[in-house]
Amino acid sequence: MAALDGMRVLDLTQYEAGPSATQALAWLGADVVKVERPGVGDPGRGTGPAGSYFHHWNANKRSVCLDLASAEGRALLLDLAPRFDVFAENLGPGVIEKLGLGYDDVRAVHPGVIYASVKGFGASGPYADYKCFDSVAMAMAGAFSVTGEVDGPPLPPGITVGDSGTGTQFALAITAAYVQKLRTGEGQRIELSMQEAVTYYMRTRIAVGGAWGEAAAPRAGRGRGALLDLYPCKPFGPNDYIYLMAVTDPMWKAVPAAIGRPELLDDERFTTNKGRMINAAALHDEIAAFTSTLTKHEAMDRLARAGIPCGAVLDTAELHADPHLVERGFVHDVDIPGHGPAKMLGWPARMSASSVPLQVAPPLGAHTAAVLEAELGLDAAALDALRTTGIVG
Repeated sequence: MAALDGMRVLDLTQYEAGPSATQALAWLGADVVKVERPGVGDPGRGTGPAGSYFHHWNANKRSVCLDLASAEGRALLLDLAPRFDVFAENLGPGVIEKLGLGYDDVRAVHPGVIYASVKGFGASGPYADYKCFDSVAMAMAGAFSVTGEVDGPPLPPGITVGDSGTGTQFALAITAAYVQKLRTGEGQRIELSMQEAVTYYMRTRIAVGGAWGEAAAPRAGRGRGALLDLYPCKPFGPNDYIYLMAVTDPMWKAVPAAIGRPELLDDERFTTNKGRMINAAALHDEIAAFTSTLTKHEAMDRLARAGIPCGAVLDTAELHADPHLVERGFVHDVDIPGHGPAKMLGWPARMSASSVPLQVAPPLGAHTAAVLEAELGLDAAALDALRTTGIVG
């Protein structure tokens, strides 16, 4: 069986912070029914070629279209709610309450509901009414401040940890609440702040970046020493680098032999960690002279086989063709409606007693009739009437 077989999620989330969480639950076997606006759907459907953004965050879900701004659409959703364990939303501040679908509204018809909300800054506090997206959350959580060159301006990280990083914690909290409900029979309210969620990923930088209470500085490039740095490789394109991370003394001692310069091990400039930091530029030149003769995969292979942590800098196209990920079955060949064959990355967690195959994200409203018929007993005539008035899509 799938690990979360039996968990049912009514998903009113959009873009990424919420959909990444509900997709994680779907990957683990939950039945996730995504509720979308007729004719429009999740705003993420219009992002990327053939809606690629939407596909990356909404695989393995079902789609139902309801006009929640109408009294009839709202009533249908409240009729559906008691048939689901989880009600998840990440609409803007105050929006879900204006729709008459706040916690108290849903709990009135479903006392055991797990009502889960993501907001940029949470439901209380001075920033509670502020709108928020991924990079705003990262800026407000300190992630910009530790990204970039030591003497440069703060920079946004390339990853969307403000959204999907929040989503990971959101999925964990929902799963924990579901386990608790199985034991007690009681639901609960879950509230997650994107700003607070990102601080979880900041803790190492907070811990090692300075003394207690001091601001951590950016630690890019030479500021971290030659043994934590990027090195150029042939043919010297924009991503033809490896990243070296030799953080222990035994790892350092393996470097000179691996790069064909065993004499560096006895070089007085590099015999201590302090010396290697002071002479970082010279040590970097020595290592770069080696990596520059090889491609990034060749350099990685030589160093990694010597026990030195390092990795080629892969661009996103290379990621989908990486032989290691392909051999492990992490890269999936899919057929995207309106686009055709494509490759998608899978779910990282592998469980020996739980397996859920990848299913591409659903077309808008593809499961409206099936869900309303199965859950509420609506027949074809009733569905046709709802379609005619635009209440369902």
